[in-house]
Amino acid sequence: MDGPLDLAVVVPTFNERANVAALVARLDRALGGIAWEAIFVDDDSPDGTADAARALALVDPRIRVIQRIGRRGLSSACIEGMCATAAPLVAVIDGDLQHDETILPAMARALAADAALDLVIGSRFVDGGGTGDWDKDRVAKSALATRLSRRVLKADLSDPMSGFFMIRTAIVRGLTPHLSAIGFKILLDLMTTSPRPLNFKELPYTFRVRTAGESKLDHVVAMEFLIALYDRMFGRFIPVRFAMFAAVGALGALVHLAVVGPLHKDLAVGFIKSSIAATAVAMTFNFFLNNALTYRDGRLKGARALFDGWVSFCAVCAVGAIANVGVAAFLYNAQSDTWILSALAGIAVSAVWNYALSSRFVWGRY
Repeated sequence: MDGPLDLAVVVPTFNERANVAALVARLDRALGGIAWEAIFVDDDSPDGTADAARALALVDPRIRVIQRIGRRGLSSACIEGMCATAAPLVAVIDGDLQHDETILPAMARALAADAALDLVIGSRFVDGGGTGDWDKDRVAKSALATRLSRRVLKADLSDPMSGFFMIRTAIVRGLTPHLSAIGFKILLDLMTTSPRPLNFKELPYTFRVRTAGESKLDHVVAMEFLIALYDRMFGRFIPVRFAMFAAVGALGALVHLAVVGPLHKDLAVGFIKSSIAATAVAMTFNFFLNNALTYRDGRLKGARALFDGWVSFCAVCAVGAIANVGVAAFLYNAQSDTWILSALAGIAVSAVWNYALSSRFVWGRY
């Protein structure tokens, strides 16, 4: 419709090609009388989701596409989409058709009627809402995540795990420099980042059953949720990515011991040779686990990229090991009765070195 733009609907997608046209048709029916645009933010889906959205954009100027290359993550995709519009209101809705787009006009009316209201949230857990055909296991997992989220939010929000909401765009722009962009629950990020409690209203809806595509609720997504909670509670003391890198390093130390022991004691391989083999195995383990978890949003893909990354990671960690020994030896020689502190200092220096250099030269970021 003609006139000023009222609303932007941000749709973060990954492998949702089959749902693009259906979602646009549903938005068109639901948003009659509202000047709207839909912004599909696609994480370079191999199924051609971005191409499907662009095909619609050729004939419908209300459709826009942001195709992200080399990075992934639902929260960061939502942030990019929300900051890419001039509309005064912006909604986030999943591309899997499980959210009820028919309540979007009610969300907009609520924000228009109350200037003090910051956002309106679609809730499955207020009167009139529901989880549809969820099985008991998924309901239990959602309930646990909700309880954990409330501890961080400190707000009487029935559905903090909701990914379906509408907010004033100006608020998002003000919060964006401080958002963590970690994980898959942008609502949690927005509400915990705001320096003041955001005024919200919840509207009921019933979660639908997915009809096309595959669910993204895998174990890594669950891990990202826990990571986001950590970031909100402790991230200002120890950055979450460094904490993950250090945790992977600790697991790598266990892998090292698990290899060197059997080689040296059971197979009678010399200690030096056993240590070299264990170091190679531990470095390889650390590289692939960091690639899958710590740097999941920019992980390396393809045989050549993985090989080059592994070589770079091993080179960085080799220098870190030398720094570890050097710092520990220097401190021990200075004060020979503090070997434990000397060893810990060497480990700390090595961890910071490995993290900083790996972030820059292996995964290409600081």
